[in-house]
Amino acid sequence: MTFKKTINKLHLWLGLTSGLLVFIIAITGCIYTFQEEIQDVTQPYRFVQAQNKAFLPPSVLRPIAEKKLPGKHLHALLYARKDEATKAIFYGEGYYDIIYLNPYSGKILQVSDENAGFFRFILDGHFYLWLPEKIGQPIVASATLVFFVMIISGIILWWPRNKNARKQRFKVKWNASWKRRNYDLHSVLGFYICVLALVFVVTGLVWGFQWFSKGYYALISGGKSQVEYVEPVSSGKWKIENRELHAKPALDLVWEKMNREYPKADWIEVHPPETKKSVIAANANPDAMTYWKTDYRYFDQYTLEEVSVKHMWGRSHDLSNADKLFRMNYDIHVGSIWGLPGKILAFCISLLIASLPITGFLVWKGRRKKKKVNVPVVQFAN
Repeated sequence: MTFKKTINKLHLWLGLTSGLLVFIIAITGCIYTFQEEIQDVTQPYRFVQAQNKAFLPPSVLRPIAEKKLPGKHLHALLYARKDEATKAIFYGEGYYDIIYLNPYSGKILQVSDENAGFFRFILDGHFYLWLPEKIGQPIVASATLVFFVMIISGIILWWPRNKNARKQRFKVKWNASWKRRNYDLHSVLGFYICVLALVFVVTGLVWGFQWFSKGYYALISGGKSQVEYVEPVSSGKWKIENRELHAKPALDLVWEKMNREYPKADWIEVHPPETKKSVIAANANPDAMTYWKTDYRYFDQYTLEEVSVKHMWGRSHDLSNADKLFRMNYDIHVGSIWGLPGKILAFCISLLIASLPITGFLVWKGRRKKKKVNVPVVQFAN
């Protein structure tokens, strides 16, 4: 058996065994692309009338939110732009809720169960195939790895042996029989999207397997190991000389400091300390479309002194190029790294990826029927 015949068999059987999974992962990713934009249009409680007055501080909004959801843990308060509601984010074992508050009056606009709804259903399909996480996540990761092999094998099969055959490999022959058109849609479109499909696959595998994530970081950093995230801690002691700092609640003071230092941020988020040793975590994002530029800061809850960290989840200007690229992983995966045009591109590529298992199955089915066509259905090479 020749090399290309072996690759052809590998491509065929991997496609038949993983095609449905690849379709689900791709089509759910495609649908999820514009979830923020769709929710902004369909959920008016996300917005408020902008006013020429200051937002209410965390010490005012926090008890309002906690009274609404007693017994649940307030993870963070996220203040956005002047015309947007403030989010009180509750996160814990078995729940993920957001209370939307008017930042000027403290009025509760909506309580949203983030574990319910259409887009949560779509995301669960994309991440877990609607299976329990421990079962679905490794299946999705494995299917993504298989798709990686299929992209490489598909490129090998597409590659023409001589110059005369190259022209036909770059275009779909629309006036041919439906089987030939289907064959061209699978091979030609598959070739055109292969590079961006590999980008989606690689960024997805970073979350899928720890060994891949570590290997990817080592590759982009020149062999270095990633510094693991370690939760910074507070001193646990009051300092007499700092008592005056606490004329206001510590969370308010951190929030005010972040507002002074990031006056143009699209959002500022503050996290109440979870234990007596926890820090007050805060972050500021200059661009709501992406996440990688966010500055993450940590403050001793007793002294308000900033606690430095060595991992990548600190200030963005302190990051190495490898850390910046690694931080961009989500934004690259969803296309938002290139703004709205990038998300449109991600939508289109995801849709085309979802079509490949369908057209590939039809190519295989045509071969099974052994009907004659203008070009042998599975003969990728000349």
